Amino acid sequence: MNKKLTLNVNEEIIDFAHRYSKKTNQSISHIVEKYLKRLKQDIDQEELSPETSELYGILENTNVIDKKEMRKKLYEKSIN
Repeated sequence: MNKKLTLNVNEEIIDFAHRYSKKTNQSISHIVEKYLKRLKQDIDQEELSPETSELYGILENTNVIDKKEMRKKLYEKSIN
């Protein structure tokens, strides 16, 4: 369900919003909604699940080999 939202914004920003809206063929409401959804998504991603939190940083002090080195080792194993 959509509801109205009233904003107080600097006149310069309002002018920019109108120009950007015309340039991109999007309503200002749509632009603001997309921006707010993006902010919400960023915040939601910051909140890790307990399982992810438990694993977070587990390889921090581990020396992880790069792709080329890993391919070389796998190739060597496959020919032996």
